[in-house]
Amino acid sequence: MTLEPQPDNADLRSPLGPPPGPVTGARSIFWNEKEMRAGWRILIYILLFVVITMAQGFLATLLHLPRPARAGLTAGSILVQDGIGIVAALVAAAIMSMIEDRPFGGYGLPPLEAFRARFWQGIVWGIAMIAAIVFLIRAFGGFSFGDLALRGGAAWGYALFWALAFVVVGLFEEFLFRGYTQFTLATGIGFWPAATAISAAFGAVHLHNSGEDRAGALSVFVIGMFFCLILRRTGNLWFAVGLHAAFDWGETFLFSVPDSGLVAPGHLLNSSLHGPAWLTGGSVGPEASVMSFAVVGLAAAAFALVFPSRTGFSLSGSADTGKREEH
Repeated sequence: MTLEPQPDNADLRSPLGPPPGPVTGARSIFWNEKEMRAGWRILIYILLFVVITMAQGFLATLLHLPRPARAGLTAGSILVQDGIGIVAALVAAAIMSMIEDRPFGGYGLPPLEAFRARFWQGIVWGIAMIAAIVFLIRAFGGFSFGDLALRGGAAWGYALFWALAFVVVGLFEEFLFRGYTQFTLATGIGFWPAATAISAAFGAVHLHNSGEDRAGALSVFVIGMFFCLILRRTGNLWFAVGLHAAFDWGETFLFSVPDSGLVAPGHLLNSSLHGPAWLTGGSVGPEASVMSFAVVGLAAAAFALVFPSRTGFSLSGSADTGKREEH
């Protein structure tokens, strides 16, 4: 038995439930037989997210917190920007959870699984993947380590600060793109069509980064699809959060190369990329290298073998990772 996207048993107690009587004519634009259609629910979620983000941004301005537009790309500015983002994304989802009468954990971040085994497994996979990409580039003459840019306490301090920043980045980007939105869109059009659409949006958003290009955006799309496979097989986003955080930390701090076209201060090495863009990724960094596509493809194949098909991600609003699918 494979998982097919089906609306769950949302009842008439939900404010988003269908009005009394048959859902026909104009009503069918907004509701199906069970609840408000997925597109409208996502629109409400996005509006809530925007309003909450604006309110927090106003507060951050009053408190003179560092923002990327003023302070440049730093661990502190990322913590503020994506910290605001994850709070807004989670609060908006919590509101939707209440009015849809669904458990919050079904949107991909069950609190009881927070920072447990799946998260740390993702950390290991993320470091292994970025290391494999960089060493493959080096094997073809495209990467040099250089000397140390940081030493002693400064190195350890920045290592921890960047780790915290990228955990927040992983939480924000994974939940915003593959949390509530993936869950809800999947109830309307199916898991993989939703994954494809959202991963395309994930790649397109990265085009706004200075130094990003189409090859980098395509790489982000491919990585996004891999994250969706992880969600499908593990039943939640904690593995993907760990992988995302560790991959970005490895790029920005450990190997000190551009991350989606962005270069940040406070990195470990004075490293350099040199050679053709197909090898090094050019201004984008290793994510746009042909080696990245190869490593992500191999990682996805390995993941599919290590984590066989399960009931995993449940479109009924809960995660059950203990039962295998029947085919």
